[in-house]
Amino acid sequence: MSRTKYISALRRGLAHAAAGWRREQAQPHDAVVKRIAQLSWIALVGMPLYYVVWHDWFPQPYENLWLRLGGMAACLPGICAARLARQRWFPLYQVAGLTYILPFFFTYMYLMNGANTVWSESLLIAVILLFHFDFALALLSYVIGTTLAYALYYELHYAQHPDGNLVQLLMQGQWPIYLFAILAVSLAKVGRGMLESERLAGMAAAMGTVSHELRTPLLSIGANSRGMKRLLQQAPGLQQQDRVAMEKALARVEIEVRHMNNAIDLLLLSSTAGQRKTRQRELLSMETMVKSMLERYPFANQGQADLVAVTVRADFPFLGQADLCSMILLNLLRNALSALQRAGKGRIRILIDGARTRPRLLFIDTGSGIDQAHQPHIFRRFYTHPQHSGTGIGLSFCKEVLDAWDVTIRCVSRFQRYTIFALEFPRPAPEPAAPEPAASESDGLPDRWT
Repeated sequence: MSRTKYISALRRGLAHAAAGWRREQAQPHDAVVKRIAQLSWIALVGMPLYYVVWHDWFPQPYENLWLRLGGMAACLPGICAARLARQRWFPLYQVAGLTYILPFFFTYMYLMNGANTVWSESLLIAVILLFHFDFALALLSYVIGTTLAYALYYELHYAQHPDGNLVQLLMQGQWPIYLFAILAVSLAKVGRGMLESERLAGMAAAMGTVSHELRTPLLSIGANSRGMKRLLQQAPGLQQQDRVAMEKALARVEIEVRHMNNAIDLLLLSSTAGQRKTRQRELLSMETMVKSMLERYPFANQGQADLVAVTVRADFPFLGQADLCSMILLNLLRNALSALQRAGKGRIRILIDGARTRPRLLFIDTGSGIDQAHQPHIFRRFYTHPQHSGTGIGLSFCKEVLDAWDVTIRCVSRFQRYTIFALEFPRPAPEPAAPEPAASESDGLPDRWT
């Protein structure tokens, strides 16, 4: 490979990795949002409080009220992280805010106080707090914040008083301690991830046993229901209205059996998603997968099926696994139908749009919508809204699998108006980016989705 081609391939790889990181950071991760909000509240209270502590109660060689006021200002968006997490600028704020509040502020104060015991221990605590966030984000923030702190210290203090303190501060014995703290926190996070994997493996084993015990009576109930329908059709002397009522009751039994089987499939796939998503993926057609899902879904009646319309602007291929994709689509359709049932109105539109730079699948329903306060939490495992309306694993399962496929899923909703789940897929092979129609980039809703 020539040097030019190598550099071009490396540039594309870096751009793809950066785009993936930006898409990942743009998603509403509830744990990260909570940490940002908690840290913001702590800093908002701690900045002025510890100014009094270190300035008046236990005076330190150096204090700076303006730096602390800047930290408080940086915390103001963070306390509203749950509401602002969907804004395009929030990932950038996340990096900038963490960088200022933790590594920059504490490193600069550590330097200005001559690396004394108080600020050495304070910096250690700041490092531990920082690396409880995503490792790549924390490392980026740490490098930028520490570099800026040393640069500012050199420019404002050392350049005017070159007394050798800078070299001494750089060679302080605290660095091995800070590196050890970073390593320990990172290993603890890996350990928590392994524990979560073991819990899911245990869940998978339990679900396998439970599903076997449940499927046998479900098969028996379904078979008996079909047998009773045949006998009912042959029963003499039965009033027509009684016959119709019994046929409807048996139809409901069959629908519930199919729903139970689908729920068991979802539980099994969710508990084994970690193993399944690492399997070899195959090239699938989105139009084919959507049609297969509609044929499989246990609609209550033809009227309910007629509420769902599919629009194919352009089919597109994607790399995935058919069983997981089928369960994702079934779950999104079930959620949309539940929203229509709660609202007592509405329709569902499934839009397949493969003509975009990143092909997109939309599930649009005009049912009950999702209140803004609940939107940041809907992809969290075991979170249900309304309460007791399901297992709380459906959307978390969808997001976990789609993340592994480098597919972005996001939700836009207005209460009692509409809900839109947008899935954006990477193309299986690099293709020249085609300009999208101007209408598709409009910011209006819901027009830009349709």
